[in-house]
Amino acid sequence: MPTASEKMQELNARILARKADAAAIGAVYRFILDGDGGGTFVVNLKDDVGVKEGDGAAPCTIRMTATDAIDLFEGRANGQALFFGQRLKVEGDIALALKLQALTDILK
Repeated sequence: MPTASEKMQELNARILARKADAAAIGAVYRFILDGDGGGTFVVNLKDDVGVKEGDGAAPCTIRMTATDAIDLFEGRANGQALFFGQRLKVEGDIALALKLQALTDILK
């Protein structure tokens, strides 16, 4: 099973391959992934499109375990189910979190 860090690198490659579609989302997210293979990542879908490891400013922060993040990015978990099950927490602009569905559509 890949680590969350490896998944975020894959996410970066996919975002860069569809840069215009990703930039159309127009938001910046910070993902804080707890547990083995986790970390903090900034996903910029606005001006400097791509994924960078490390902390940074973002109006919307998503917190979850690294395992849940892998399941979400690989399509085995649903973001809404994780949220309502209190396994995915949103800090900041909740409306931006709702735009993440568009990101998962890009990644398919």
